[in-house]
Amino acid sequence: MPKKKQPQEGRPKVNNPNVLGLHAQVVEQPITDTLETNYMPYAMSVIVSRAIPEIDGFKPSHRKLLYTMYKMGLLTGARTKSANIVGQTMRLNPHGDAAIYDTMVRLSKGYGALLTPFVDSKGNFGKSYSRDMSWAAPRYTEAKLTAICAELFRDIDSDTVDFVDNYDNTMKEPALLPTSFPNILVSANSGIAVGMASQFCGFNLKEVCDTTIAYLKNPACDLTETLLAPDFPTGGELICDPAVLRDIYDTGRGSVRVRARYRYVKEENLIEIYEIPYSTTVEAILDKVAELIKAGKAKEIADMRDETDLSGLKLAIDLKRGVDPDKLMMKLYKQTPLEDSFACNFNVLIAGSPRVLGVRQLLEEWTAWRTESVRRRTYFVLNKRREKLHLLKGLKRILLDIDKAIKIIRETEEEAEVIPNLMIGFGIDQVQAEFVAEIKLRNINKEYILKRVNETAALQDEIDDLEDILNSPKRVKKIIVDELTAVAKKYGEPRRTAIVYGHEVEEYKEEAAVEDYPVSIFLSREGYFKKITPASLRMNSEQKYKEGDGLRQSFETTNAAEVMFFTDQCQVYKTRLSDFDDAKASVLGDYLPAKLNMDAGENVVFAVLPGDYSGALLFFFENGKAARVEVKSYQTTSNRRKLTGAYSDKAPLACIRRIDGDCELAVYSTEPRCLIFHTALLAPKTTRTTQGVAVMNLKPKYRLDTVKTLEESSISHLSRYRVRALPAAGALLRQEDSEEKQLDLLD
Repeated sequence: MPKKKQPQEGRPKVNNPNVLGLHAQVVEQPITDTLETNYMPYAMSVIVSRAIPEIDGFKPSHRKLLYTMYKMGLLTGARTKSANIVGQTMRLNPHGDAAIYDTMVRLSKGYGALLTPFVDSKGNFGKSYSRDMSWAAPRYTEAKLTAICAELFRDIDSDTVDFVDNYDNTMKEPALLPTSFPNILVSANSGIAVGMASQFCGFNLKEVCDTTIAYLKNPACDLTETLLAPDFPTGGELICDPAVLRDIYDTGRGSVRVRARYRYVKEENLIEIYEIPYSTTVEAILDKVAELIKAGKAKEIADMRDETDLSGLKLAIDLKRGVDPDKLMMKLYKQTPLEDSFACNFNVLIAGSPRVLGVRQLLEEWTAWRTESVRRRTYFVLNKRREKLHLLKGLKRILLDIDKAIKIIRETEEEAEVIPNLMIGFGIDQVQAEFVAEIKLRNINKEYILKRVNETAALQDEIDDLEDILNSPKRVKKIIVDELTAVAKKYGEPRRTAIVYGHEVEEYKEEAAVEDYPVSIFLSREGYFKKITPASLRMNSEQKYKEGDGLRQSFETTNAAEVMFFTDQCQVYKTRLSDFDDAKASVLGDYLPAKLNMDAGENVVFAVLPGDYSGALLFFFENGKAARVEVKSYQTTSNRRKLTGAYSDKAPLACIRRIDGDCELAVYSTEPRCLIFHTALLAPKTTRTTQGVAVMNLKPKYRLDTVKTLEESSISHLSRYRVRALPAAGALLRQEDSEEKQLDLLD
């Protein structure tokens, strides 16, 4: 007991008579003494005996539970009630039944917190990905050890590890478990001690075994070749940064980014999230998404719900019409726990001292510890074999004269003299004499004794082999490698967490709010573009063009709309009208080849407002062919502004038309001929660069000139030019059908 420090001179004693009616004396004590005598022992106990794992990958609470289950015969036997296990474990762990059961839950297969669970559970053990899904009471659940626990307790009775007294000195427990694989890297583990913490991410069992084998063969090997990245039981995608991983492997500190995995169900227009980061829960995700919806920052979402069932985790997000699912998920990754960071802090107890180690250092410590365990096991077996050989050598002595041994025993008057008389009669020691004296009467025959004696040679060979192992570090290393190979083959599983590299991940960039208001847009034949507000258009509606230029197309739309410009070099440029400044009718406008950084000599031939990307584009070529391409073929998930291969370059382009539904079109040639056909005769093509099908049969020297809707044409004798099959030559255009209407707007 520490001595109570006397009050310093000049500081009076303070008597407080109001403490429970008794007089109490309060003695002042420096805070440093209080910390040293009261707090430091507690802090050291938490660090060494509770919160930080040791080289076998377990904290004391884990080790006590698993060892109790092992002694209960639950490695090979049937399951038993969890309450029974908890009660038995309290002989080693005095921290209470609730704490013991919580430990069992975390190690269980049902809870799903470990890649390689050690408790085979039956009943409701909750789920690691749920904050609110509580597990059933221990009286309702059952458990046993999983098969891989055989590797935790391999040769535990062969003096592979030290045994220490339990808390009340009534029984022994192992100080460490003799794991035959580096469980410290396989099992995820976290703990908060006093002034320090520990956070281990799990790695794939097969990768860890392969890495350890590679390290044993070459300590300077590149760990990243076999240990690809952390692996988490909840799956997801790990965004791999090689520099960060190397830093974690070298220092034991760092963080990795993990994000959820999802699939888009087109038929139902919803997103299904089926794997989430290990460090979050479904409730945290739902709460954050609900917060975004309430704040008006996730208007693309119609509804979100938890559809988790017996088949596994599933979060469903109902989308509004026209929402890009990939773009929405990039936004949710940025603003919700659907993408989260896992911080690594490989703090482990080595010989009772906490140390933060990198992966290579951990492998070094584990292999040194495992080497010592294998040597201790070998030495234990060697001693057993030596003892047996010693007994057999004594048995060999009586082989020459069994009758003499029987005579000595028979003629000895006192039982206590049997052993000394045998020792004198055959020249053997006491242990050998005890062994001979304990032989059953039925075994006193030459056949039995000869069989036992014949074991001597084989036993001697085994002893020589064991001694060679002890004297050969190379053979000890081979034993460890063989055990690791067997573990990887028997218990190895594929990775659950997919690996994606940083350059493959598209980061979400929040777009600035665009003011939306009505506008009219005008495109000239030479590529000048103007965006004019209705108020400005009412003040002056007369458009200004360069000499020889004129109107190609005009639309009424809104400022936030997207627009696509097709060029004469089979390319399309995508942008938004908000990127253009409001103009007036009296100016020329923006010159699109310069504004959009087009290639040299490239000119705009057609503009399209894609909207929700419905409808189709019809490309008519001068050789009489036409191609029908869905507008959605030009839809992209990224902000790409330029698409090559917008249409076929096999023949010169004559005209582009957009249709929202099937209709009749009039096709004119330079002969001049005309035919009217229904667009339903043109089947949609899957590729943008298709040459299409022949629509108009042309004579040499003539080409397809233009295409109009029936409303735009002045044809009065429709039946003369209408065809029911393609291709067709069409009919010569009559004078009364060739008068063109004056058009102000072209679609």
